[in-house]
Amino acid sequence: MNNATATSTDVNKPSASATIRPEEAAHFGALAAEWWDPKGSSAMLHKLNPVRLSFIREAIDLHFGSDSHALRPLSGKRVLDAGCGAGLLCEPLARLGGQVTGVDAAAENVATASAHAAAMGLAIDYRHGELGALGLKDHDLVCSLEVIEHVADKAQFVGELAGALAAKGLMILSCPNRTPASRLLLVEAAERLGKVPRGTHDWSQFVTPEELHDLLAAAGLVMGEPKGISWSPVSGLHLSSDMSLNYIVTARAA
Repeated sequence: MNNATATSTDVNKPSASATIRPEEAAHFGALAAEWWDPKGSSAMLHKLNPVRLSFIREAIDLHFGSDSHALRPLSGKRVLDAGCGAGLLCEPLARLGGQVTGVDAAAENVATASAHAAAMGLAIDYRHGELGALGLKDHDLVCSLEVIEHVADKAQFVGELAGALAAKGLMILSCPNRTPASRLLLVEAAERLGKVPRGTHDWSQFVTPEELHDLLAAAGLVMGEPKGISWSPVSGLHLSSDMSLNYIVTARAA
């Protein structure tokens, strides 16, 4: 992991022509076989997924004017999940009717995702490599959840996401916030207690909502009102106004 300390100014600084950090791809690729095990190393993602999907569904209905009771609101729409891992988000998006493409930096994840989708009878186009090199354009929905903190060049990555978005499309991003609370709970406690694998998070690379706003604006996008993803002993992971740990947000073309 890169342990250099980031600030609100250097988080936007381009560092390389590539967005993939090889050490990050290797870290998550080594976990590929466990992605779909709800009690394995990705257990926290399995708990987080329903929370993210509730936000996504509401955003889809609001943006595209779909019926909130419709089973396939993404029918006929092209969907991209950038940094898809083994497909935990791609598969529900496909079940919502989307023509889904998933992109990941780890070849092992793409192989696992493809095999799992085939077993589920889902037609999802999985690809491995740099997002900007794949020529992906005109997607109605572009998602990248819990990914931006792992890329080498955040400004370039957001620009590539924007380049894959259709003119009237919807983008959804989520990211841990860089706060004292996230350092204590998401890095120190979660990794020490084995809730997430060691080395998963580098707190200095977390992006604040203000920084994400500026990154999106530089890419010609308008950020919506972010929603916090919080945890409590009573409610578990849930959407809230508290963004001290994590947040999820929409964006669209300016």
